[in-house]
Amino acid sequence: MRVWVVLPAYNEAANLGGLFAGLRELVHDAYKLELCVIVVDDGSTDDTAGAAAREAGDLEVSVLRNPQNRGLAETFMRGMTAAAGRASPGDVVVCMDADNSHVPGQILRMVREIREGRDVVIASRFRPGSVVRGVPWFRRLLSRGMSMLFRFIQPVEGVRDYSCGYRAYRAELLKQALSVQSDRLFRMDGFACMVGMLLHLARHGAVFGEVPLVLRYDQKQGASKMRVVQTIRRTLLVLARERLGLNR
Repeated sequence: MRVWVVLPAYNEAANLGGLFAGLRELVHDAYKLELCVIVVDDGSTDDTAGAAAREAGDLEVSVLRNPQNRGLAETFMRGMTAAAGRASPGDVVVCMDADNSHVPGQILRMVREIREGRDVVIASRFRPGSVVRGVPWFRRLLSRGMSMLFRFIQPVEGVRDYSCGYRAYRAELLKQALSVQSDRLFRMDGFACMVGMLLHLARHGAVFGEVPLVLRYDQKQGASKMRVVQTIRRTLLVLARERLGLNR
């Protein structure tokens, strides 16, 4: 079984070294995971692609480059489509942030959950044992409010965190979803595409699970790329379209 790690990246040259060091620990020592890393450079203005090549070491890393900045949804789509196309049905596809705020060691627990029968496993901010460092209080409050709203209006069994992008997917499920929906899975812009994909997979019977997230925002270098107001508006639009049946 291989684990395909998809990293949408925009100006993350300073963060890839620390992230790759954590991923290498999963390959060596006692873990012995077979990792394949796909970095999707979304038209970065720094040397993200070059840093990925330099910092790879003995990791199996491939870099896909968007000629110009396309945004998270299109970059995420490209990486996930590439991973699904290369993966075998028994593999696992993991998507995580490239800014070194997601702890690679959590992949072990997420993969175990997939092996135990889950189709999608989310690293959740809203499970006992989660740890969040370096995120402003208003961002935490907004995230919790959005979680409560979605759980009330559009509940999905096993899910509390609808928008976190740190997830593991059973490759067979991802292949099936892409064969039916293709890029429509990712048609919402920005971080809202994570919510849209989750709701689509829920409609098609996916079995979800969550593990407590350890979010180390204090380790990332550079400013956040999330536009908070725009993200909230787009995410609420996903919810409205879902309730009206327009996403089906």
